[in-house]
Amino acid sequence: MSTIGNSDLSVFPLALGGNVFGWTADRDASFAILDAFVEGGGNFVDTADSYSAWAPGHSGGESETIIGEWLAARSRPEVVVATKVSQHPDFRGLSASNVRAAAEASLRRLGVDAIDLYYAHFDDEETPLEETVGAFGQLVADGLVRHIAVSNYTAERIEEWLRIADETGVARPVAIQPHYNLVHRNEVEDTIVPIAERENLSLIPYFALAKGFLTGKYRSTDASAHNTPRAEGAAVYATPQGLQIIDTLERIGAAHDVSIASAALAWLRSQPTVVAPIASASRLEQVQGLLDGGRVELTADEIAELTRVSTWSPEA
Repeated sequence: MSTIGNSDLSVFPLALGGNVFGWTADRDASFAILDAFVEGGGNFVDTADSYSAWAPGHSGGESETIIGEWLAARSRPEVVVATKVSQHPDFRGLSASNVRAAAEASLRRLGVDAIDLYYAHFDDEETPLEETVGAFGQLVADGLVRHIAVSNYTAERIEEWLRIADETGVARPVAIQPHYNLVHRNEVEDTIVPIAERENLSLIPYFALAKGFLTGKYRSTDASAHNTPRAEGAAVYATPQGLQIIDTLERIGAAHDVSIASAALAWLRSQPTVVAPIASASRLEQVQGLLDGGRVELTADEIAELTRVSTWSPEA
């Protein structure tokens, strides 16, 4: 288990992404995936109040609702649940009133007394940051939220949040959720990781498998052969360098008897301040690969090789 920042949250070093629940995984499939994840040793589930408002006929909150029903049906297993605010169609932005109303709605859907980890999903520059920081701090003070975190914030805004929290004496964030993986590294490593190291913040990266590219499934920029919602986004990584990364992952994964995806997750886990990458499974058979990704330990040479082949630099 790994501890998130300076919190009391002890988690399996792989978070199960809940974005697929109620979308590409129906209720029964979602329950089976959650059961397999917990039975395999997982205890960390990541969702958001907006999942899956983008799907036809959906209004947001579908993922939280399924997770809440599963928690109730399983007599509330000891899992850490993270969710987010700012993108639900009914609760857009991070004004104080909106943050409070959205948190209360998430609590009802999840059926829990307190949210373990509550994220500001996207920065809201139209709301004074002092107001947002104060609203999150009040949720902690009132016992509705145990710990807070930020997602998709720039380094400058993270530092400003920390300054305001310290000056006003409210709870600080304990984690950052950035877009980070083997084919998307530079911005996080150059700007976010130094802050996380200095301030004892944990990284919980999303798109850990680059929309599925780092499973090895997409080896062509032509996405037409893959009838999945993420195929087009994943196929863009099928460049010569991207395919070299996949080949290296395949060889290293085979040496440990794990999948390409598991090896990619293991590399990400090995990076400074990363506590638990997020990856989702829309089918039951994918869960074992995620669990393997939370357990397999790559050698120092394997980590260095993957770092080398995935290093990006602009063309001269």
